[in-house]
Amino acid sequence: MRVEEIPLNRIKRPLPRATDNAKVEALMESIAEIGLQEPIEILEVDGEYYGFSGCHRFEAHQRLGKETIRCRIRRAPRSVLNMHMA
Repeated sequence: MRVEEIPLNRIKRPLPRATDNAKVEALMESIAEIGLQEPIEILEVDGEYYGFSGCHRFEAHQRLGKETIRCRIRRAPRSVLNMHMA
């Protein structure tokens, strides 16, 4: 696994997730003050990025107008992506 800054608009979020507005707002304050402490985890499949967790951190970055987010990237074959989608 590697850790990199990835543009938010390159990360596909194929499964809808409900977010807690209070949690997102608290994360926004924290990120604005001290930065993101824990990268989100994404899958890289055939050069494309897919996010299935870290929805509150992702949303906080979007609301703050950030262009990128620090990600822990795991390369995976399409079969692993399909398992996440099932």
